[in-house]
Amino acid sequence: MSNSTKIDQYVKAATRDNTRRSYRSAVEHYEVTWGGFLPATANNIADYLANYAKSQTFNTLKQRTAALAQWHIEQGFPDPTKSSLVKKVLKGIRELHPSPPKQAKPLQLEILSQVVDYLERAVVQSSPNALRHSRDKALILMGFWRGFRSEELCRLSVEYIDITANEGLTLYLPRSKGDRQSVGKTYHVPELAQLCPVKAYHDWISRSQLKSGPVFRGINRWNQIGVNPLHKNSIIPLLRSLLRKAGIETPSQYSSHSLRRGFATWASVNNWDLKTLMEYVGWHDLKSATAYIEANQHRKLFKMIKTT
Repeated sequence: MSNSTKIDQYVKAATRDNTRRSYRSAVEHYEVTWGGFLPATANNIADYLANYAKSQTFNTLKQRTAALAQWHIEQGFPDPTKSSLVKKVLKGIRELHPSPPKQAKPLQLEILSQVVDYLERAVVQSSPNALRHSRDKALILMGFWRGFRSEELCRLSVEYIDITANEGLTLYLPRSKGDRQSVGKTYHVPELAQLCPVKAYHDWISRSQLKSGPVFRGINRWNQIGVNPLHKNSIIPLLRSLLRKAGIETPSQYSSHSLRRGFATWASVNNWDLKTLMEYVGWHDLKSATAYIEANQHRKLFKMIKTT
């Protein structure tokens, strides 16, 4: 492998896959959908933003502007998005077309329990799909009790997970959204008396006989486990399907982020202090944390689940 090829490899690794996809999508929208030309001028960018000010959210336009800025920087052109004109247009769009942030409905503990009850019954009643139900139970409980994002669930690897009797589960994630430097982080998952993520994970690994590689993988109609991890975009339809089958109303109001918000709800009403919750979930700024917690103050208390 030549030095230039190695350099390209490391440069590519420095940018996350989802970021690259987002940037490509934004550039394609500007060039193909809008019909713009690159490199662009400040007036070009301003025209583009004004055209989509009413039909796109402010956050979407801001993300696309950042992608266009990155394209110009990487290609060695002056960045037109830094101009005062573009900045004023963005500020004006935010003032004239405010849009409340869309948040997934938190998955409350009683709903989690209802879904797990459905999966446990399904394992007993439907042996052909027992493998899939076992995987889904482990996924939803791990996602809830650790407040994991969908991409983090899909990134879990068997070789980085250890179970210690009567203590719980320890896992290592080489990188995650909150880990900007990709130094990795070790997480502890508690063993619980009910709705236990550790037992669910152990049952799934025992059934699947996985020794290494991704924890959560696709399973085909013949109950054959795939090699590749589930894609992060598959978690939302999977979760909504489980909610629907478990008899939960309006499953479309939930997303993979509902697991993270659901845990934050449970923790806040059980008197976790903000610092502890931030450290546990992996929030680095107060704004991200309070966006989850403030709306949860008036929700009914969940019954505390004690660790064994």
